[in-house]
Amino acid sequence: MKKVFYFLFALLVSTSLMAQKSPRKQAEGEIAKVTVKVDYGSPFVKGREIWGDLEPYGKVWRAGANENTTIEFSDDVKIKGNALPAGKYGFFIIPQENEDWIVIFNKKNDGWGAYSYDAKDDALRVKIKPKFVDESMESLTYRVERAGITFGWANARLMIPVSK
Repeated sequence: MKKVFYFLFALLVSTSLMAQKSPRKQAEGEIAKVTVKVDYGSPFVKGREIWGDLEPYGKVWRAGANENTTIEFSDDVKIKGNALPAGKYGFFIIPQENEDWIVIFNKKNDGWGAYSYDAKDDALRVKIKPKFVDESMESLTYRVERAGITFGWANARLMIPVSK
């Protein structure tokens, strides 16, 4: 009985230590008959200043937490009118102060953070105007919607237009 108790206690402790502070989440849907899958780590604001502080302006960011955020398309698409072949991409954002943000679809989709990011592997870069709102979104969230992929965290929102 004592061994069972110690085993259960050890299991409980290890499970709670392994719980991610930024859980993995997925968003999936169809845009113009193309299956779109987003896989990302979802950090929380937790009272922190996000833009320009936790996520500095002008630096490549993994657009989530922990492993790279990835976006996968089952067929060729256009992002803001620019062709992007079917496939799975590492997804990055360069937040800019008082400018459009740069969203990046990178051929390398298996990195950890932006540490192994290399611009030579970019499949596509486009500029997107962020929208800043009064209501803060506590948990980073992606959604696949009819017109594209939406991103929201803290007070920033992006709509990444996707078409066939």
